[in-house]
Amino acid sequence: MSLPGPITCVLPLWRGVRPVVLSFTVSVLALAGCAHHDYAHYQAKALAPEKSAAELEARSLEDPGLRKFLTENLQKDFSGGRSVEWDFETLCWVAFYFNPTLDVARAQWESAQAAQKTAVARPNPTLTLTPGFSSNPGGASPWLPAIGLDFAFEPAVQRDRRAEVARLNAEAARQAVFAAAWQVRGELRRACNDFTLAGDRAKQVRAQEEACRQILALVEQRRAAGAATATDVAAARLALTKAEIASVEAAGQIAPARQRLAQTLGVPTTTLDIRLYESPGRGGITPERLALLRSQALRTRSDVLSALARYAVAESAVALEVERQHPGLHLGPGYQWDQGQSKWTLALTLELPLFNHNEGPLAEAEAHRHETAAQFAAVQAQVLAEIDSAEATQTATAAQSSSLERVQAELQAQLANVEIRIRAGVADQLELQNARLELAAATQALVEAGGLAIQAAGQLEDALQIPIANLDALAPAVRAPATTAKSP
Repeated sequence: MSLPGPITCVLPLWRGVRPVVLSFTVSVLALAGCAHHDYAHYQAKALAPEKSAAELEARSLEDPGLRKFLTENLQKDFSGGRSVEWDFETLCWVAFYFNPTLDVARAQWESAQAAQKTAVARPNPTLTLTPGFSSNPGGASPWLPAIGLDFAFEPAVQRDRRAEVARLNAEAARQAVFAAAWQVRGELRRACNDFTLAGDRAKQVRAQEEACRQILALVEQRRAAGAATATDVAAARLALTKAEIASVEAAGQIAPARQRLAQTLGVPTTTLDIRLYESPGRGGITPERLALLRSQALRTRSDVLSALARYAVAESAVALEVERQHPGLHLGPGYQWDQGQSKWTLALTLELPLFNHNEGPLAEAEAHRHETAAQFAAVQAQVLAEIDSAEATQTATAAQSSSLERVQAELQAQLANVEIRIRAGVADQLELQNARLELAAATQALVEAGGLAIQAAGQLEDALQIPIANLDALAPAVRAPATTAKSP
């Protein structure tokens, strides 16, 4: 029984090839295998929606990982079972732990870090096996096996430029983590302020509702005694109706505010059972310190540093394209066993810049550099606008709060005077309830203004990005991987 055609044709090849060909081939393959013995193996990591949903539902402020994270970064003991005063600064680190916005920013930073390994990697040589066959060998072996290698030698400066571009991309992604942290902090402040304000608003509206109810009862008594008209009763009843509607609306704002707070923290609303403690403010900022912080923010805010890093990336990319005008060299040693004769070759391959000198990629890189420069200027302009807007808002809300405080003080004095007159028998309960209603309305206005003032102060802090203790722990600086030895 004869062997199949392909195998029959291959057998003479292996009988006629000199041992040096096999030895050379085996040596090259063995060298390649020894040089890279740490091949990674693919590991599937499928996403399980049911598992991730269960983990989200199980999140709580008692999470051991969260407590450890808080202990490490706030330098306090947050071990399990200990009661915690959940002030704003503590809740910030809860959001830094759970909020998905930071998870995305950190993952993007990790991707940028991984790209640095690609940037410094040397190109692998290629191995080419070229079997040949002569149809008229003239008595010699018809087989012409050949083997060739190709080594790429790029200018070392190009690899250094690539490494620099990757490092700056990683730094831009790192600064994006801090920018995301400040965004989360601002969202959390608004959520905390809205939640606290919703509770205070509901309390003051209930006080107005109760005063309106008492006023209606007193007016109806006067109507029964003939001392008030039906119009007076209708007006009192309308005021009570409006107060009841406002009370229902104010109470209905508490649950959504609580949900927004839980969403910003990254925990389910059902597990958010805390009492918010007011954190101490930073105090007023003097004009001199504000000018200093303004100048600092224009240079060191995370989004400014991120835009600056992106411009540095574009700058290095231009330098890389300039260097690419000088092509690299390919060295290709080879061997062929040609019908009984050993033939050695050495190929030198060099790109000839005849039709272009890399003008296209260089022009694109220069245009992108101009674009990132414009983006950097836009970021600085935005920072300046945010600072000016927050400063103006804070000044306006402070003036409003001061004015409302004076009105509240006057109404408190008026209420105290009415109470004295009642004890003296020269005032009645209707006058007292009207005074209480006026005071409750003024207090509600002051609460609203106070909430705006707190938010304005927070906006100024976010615009200036006054340093947060240990914020660098969210994205610690890492050393870029070293480049390999420079090639000629």
